[in-house]
Amino acid sequence: MFERFTKDARAVVKGAVVQAEEAGARSVAAEHLLLALLDREGSRASFALTALGLGDRRDAVRAALERARRRGGLTQAETDALAGLGIDVSGIVARVEEAHGVGALSGERRGGGRWTGHRPFEREAKDVLTGALRAATGRRDRRIGDEHILLALTARPGVPAEVLADHGVTHESVTRVLHGGGEARAS
Repeated sequence: MFERFTKDARAVVKGAVVQAEEAGARSVAAEHLLLALLDREGSRASFALTALGLGDRRDAVRAALERARRRGGLTQAETDALAGLGIDVSGIVARVEEAHGVGALSGERRGGGRWTGHRPFEREAKDVLTGALRAATGRRDRRIGDEHILLALTARPGVPAEVLADHGVTHESVTRVLHGGGEARAS
């Protein structure tokens, strides 16, 4: 499948590996794909993100991803659902971090040196890349671009989609910016 990726899409995948390395993560997650997309300039996905107003709010997205990482990767919706059952996730995180250090639930190595070696892609990251393939074939695109990775990130449930939606970037809005909407054609 990787041979069908455009130069920009390959750069996102490689950038996700770099993001995981810099974070000290043992594997590449969907959030690393999003972080790599945020670093891109001059591509279709970066155009869509900028058009949707995310260009000047990238630091806010990074901060929201960090908060989710500290919650052990739980979405805010999952945290709220657990709160409804009487489970205080922030309290649990505070106690775990008190005992094991800040970021203990993030899956990243802290204080024990950097993780070296091959970083496999987590199931959710693989699902995003498969979703990118589906997005491309659904539009009859021969190549998988970084815009297809962005569409796939917004289409599947999880922290990246939730964080993007909190910043006004949804599957529908990305589709509208990239491919136009019915109202744009009607005028």
